Amino acid sequence: MTDLKSLTFPELEKFVLSEGLKKYRAVQIARWLYKKLVTDFDQMTDISKEDREKLKKKAKIYNLKILKKEKSSDGTVKYLFELEDGNRIESVFIPEEGWNTICISTQVGCPVGCAFCLTAKDGFTRNLTTSEIVDQYISVQRDIGAEKRISNIVFMGMGEPLLNFENLKKSIEIFTDDRMLGLSTRKITVSTCGIIPGIRKMAKELPKIKLALSLHATDDNTRNKLIPLNERYPIKEIMKELKNYPANNVRRIMIEYLIMEGINDSVEDAKRLIKLVKGIPVKINIIPFNEYPGSPFKRPPREKIEVFQKTLWDAGIATFIRDSRGQDISAACGMLRAKEKDKAV
Repeated sequence: MTDLKSLTFPELEKFVLSEGLKKYRAVQIARWLYKKLVTDFDQMTDISKEDREKLKKKAKIYNLKILKKEKSSDGTVKYLFELEDGNRIESVFIPEEGWNTICISTQVGCPVGCAFCLTAKDGFTRNLTTSEIVDQYISVQRDIGAEKRISNIVFMGMGEPLLNFENLKKSIEIFTDDRMLGLSTRKITVSTCGIIPGIRKMAKELPKIKLALSLHATDDNTRNKLIPLNERYPIKEIMKELKNYPANNVRRIMIEYLIMEGINDSVEDAKRLIKLVKGIPVKINIIPFNEYPGSPFKRPPREKIEVFQKTLWDAGIATFIRDSRGQDISAACGMLRAKEKDKAV
């Protein structure tokens, strides 16, 4: 069975032609799937019953199952989805003043194994398919209603996006095709822990998409402990790659810096960070650690975070403190999934 939500528009056209349908059926199908957000073929009322029956025999419309959702007092909604094989993933809807964002997962679990990440504790199961990535957006948009249009996507959920590059790329093509979801490339950000081959592929194949680097440390010894993959892709090599990346002052690279007490929150860390990003058009997001039960890491005092920020601002680097949304729900990545798993045990 052909999974329609895994097809780019040219692939969708090719599919309908291969099934003996008129080429314009691809436009109709795309409109129903991505504009009307329908869940089955019988809802496609401008397609003949005969053609709908043909589609049912050869194709499927993939729909995620919302297993649980939690809504924060700040409007953030955390979704736990169940996949066809029983695996579970998370997505987060984040309302902002003037726009709405969705945080999307690209893998079941994560193979990177970051020491601070709750998702990593469950290990890695598999990559998500294109339709499983795309339907996170569709399912959440359908659930919140058309009046709350999701305009921004951040690939910062479960998994390392650049280790699932082909499905990431196809999902972005679907998100940005005007015949499908029609989002702006300027509104999509892909976060990576520093997969150098993937960064090179992004530069070549997805140059209009914003890049974010999850750095979290300014020296290799510390980063090796936090992000084991740093031993393969050390900080110096990652920064060298960023200097060659096609960014500019309008579309800067985002540096994500998860700040943890006694680990990476000193003024000396801030000064090393200034040296690391010299010559690279960046903005830095300082993210206070979102504590979860059993975590050995702690959030630094607010005053210390602000000193860190001021050190960077004084050096002329745009730096913002991004407090985690949804503090009164299972906000940390992987928390809702882990909580529901514990209930089942």
